Amino acid sequence: MDFKLSEEQKMFQNVVRNFARKEILPVAAQIDDEGVFPRKLVDKMAKLGLMGIPLPLQWGGAGADFISYIAALEEISYASASLGVILAVHTSLGAMPILRYGNKQQKMRYLPRMTSGEWIGAFALTEANSGSDASSLSTRAEKSGGHYIVNGAKMFITSGGSADTYLTFVRTQQGSGPQGITALIVEKDTPGFTIGKIEKKMGLNGSPTAQLVFENARVPAENILGGEGQGFEIAMSNLDVGRIGIAAQGLGIAQAAFDAALNYSKERVQFNQRICDFQGIQFMLSDMATALDAARLLTYRAASIKNDGARCTKEASMAKLYATDAAMRITTDAVQIFGGYGYCKEYPVERLMRDAKVTQIYEGSNQIQRIVIARQLTK
Repeated sequence: MDFKLSEEQKMFQNVVRNFARKEILPVAAQIDDEGVFPRKLVDKMAKLGLMGIPLPLQWGGAGADFISYIAALEEISYASASLGVILAVHTSLGAMPILRYGNKQQKMRYLPRMTSGEWIGAFALTEANSGSDASSLSTRAEKSGGHYIVNGAKMFITSGGSADTYLTFVRTQQGSGPQGITALIVEKDTPGFTIGKIEKKMGLNGSPTAQLVFENARVPAENILGGEGQGFEIAMSNLDVGRIGIAAQGLGIAQAAFDAALNYSKERVQFNQRICDFQGIQFMLSDMATALDAARLLTYRAASIKNDGARCTKEASMAKLYATDAAMRITTDAVQIFGGYGYCKEYPVERLMRDAKVTQIYEGSNQIQRIVIARQLTK
């Protein structure tokens, strides 16, 4: 099996890599320190055509394949995991559901603005008491004339407060479980919709994470995505895409940490020799490099299956599970190789370690991934 990129994919990857390392990497630490949505860099990404990579030319996208999108996510995340997750959520969870489930009017209104970067997309599923158990959400929407009246709150929403559209999942029928969950496209200036608490996080500080508050928010009925009761299907159908994207994010973070640790180990001298010549460091580097290769193969295998239009639920969960666990191990080992310097903000590995942790948690925790894999194996 050959997961090598085609020449066209390599060219695209190199364009993104050059942009990421020239424009993003030099200010990655500043993005983390300031904790502000990097709008200017997002605009530059948009001009490069990165805000709609796998979306059709018809809607302003780049018309590239899914593998190119995953390669771009890896390169952006190598430079800044904050920008990586902004791009991933905007594309995988903000725009692609509209492409798949939206009617013509919705596609015309939202997709060109999203692919151009004029509007940023967000995904609002999680609630205080509804995380891994997404079907237990309690935010309610009642039909009233030409609107849905929405009441409730969402939390841990990526790009919250900076996004322009929020694909929001609400309960439109009584009872618990997935039945009766509906997806609504909520625009940022919707009456009754406000941004609540902005979370203070250990990592991904350039990507705001916010609470969303709905107090009799009036969402036009025409903003329903799919039909009533179809929301849970919409939410779950895009998880495979999102999980491969987070695997790519983990890859980018891990590769950056490995490169930094390898280069440092060649320069740092102790006991009259480079520390990379000590067997203990060599073993660490060998394990890191092997884990990276395995994670990359799993990620691009899942992306290849998705690109062919086949179902990849098991493979997406395997890639997300392994790549993000590897990112956590590799970044932790990178800090260890740097020693005391690794614990200081002067070097990037402490930021990379902080950024890596959440990849094991969001888009379905890695415990949930194990459940998904087991169910696929035993069904």
